[in-house]
Formats: sequence, structure tokens, C-alpha cells
Amino acid sequence: MIEWYKDIELEIYFDSVPLVMMRYVKPYDDDKAKEEVAKKPFISKKELNVLLVDSINCKRYEFSIIKDYCWDGASIPRFFWRLIGSCTDSRFLIPSLIHDVLCENHNYIDNDRYFSTRVFERLLFVSGVNPFNRWLMFHSVDNFQKFCSWRN
Repeated sequence: MIEWYKDIELEIYFDSVPLVMMRYVKPYDDDKAKEEVAKKPFISKKELNVLLVDSINCKRYEFSIIKDYCWDGASIPRFFWRLIGSCTDSRFLIPSLIHDVLCENHNYIDNDRYFSTRVFERLLFVSGVNPFNRWLMFHSVDNFQKFCSWRN
């Protein structure tokens, strides 16, 4: 396993370097395929095994992300792009990949919403996102999940 991040509270490991790419519309795509690419423009080109260690709660979580998994990148409203960066910013690809998988599969981390947000923030750190933007993205994601989609 490749150590992607480690501190006294959280560890993140991948079995290999993630291979993510942008999808694009091809001339022969039908309207449905074009719509899918527009909604989820990113694709993981190989299976990725992930290990997350929550040292605070003494838990380990292992899961796989299937090859050809598609996601939308970072869900940043357009009016924040100048401040934070666009949803297609390469620094957000790995963090948004892992976070989207966790949001779609709460059971992977025992329905721990806050842990998923901590993982997201630490992956942003590894990607070189500045402290203010990490703080803003962490709290935006955490509050969105609390009020709209995912409660502990």
C-alpha cells in the first residue's frame, strides 16, 4: 500500500497511484451518453483499493473503487470558482473521487459523515490546496451533508 497521508488521527493508503482522466463526448455518442459525460466528466481508469485508518476511534476501513467509476469532481458553485477554483481543478480530483465514493457508500465507513469530511480535507491538503480553501471546502461539505443528505 502507498501511504498517501498519515498523522496521529488519520491515515490514508492506496494500493497504487490513482489513475483518473477526463471523459469527453465522442461524435457517435447519443444524447444520453452526452448528458452522462456532462454530469460526471471524470473517470477512474483502474480499480483502486483504499485503506482508511481512524486512529481517534480505533477503526480501519477498506474498500475498492471499481474501474471506470465516474464522478462529477468537486461540487463547487460557479460563483465561488474565482475564490476556490473550478470543479475541474486537478487538485480536487483525488479528494473528490474518494469523497464521492464515501458519500455514495456510507456503509464503507460505518455511516460516519464527519470522518468522510476529514478524509476529504486531508486529501485536499496532500493535493496542495491552501489552508483557507481547505477550511472553506471542509465546512461547506460538512454542512451540506448535515442539512441535505447525510446525518450521523
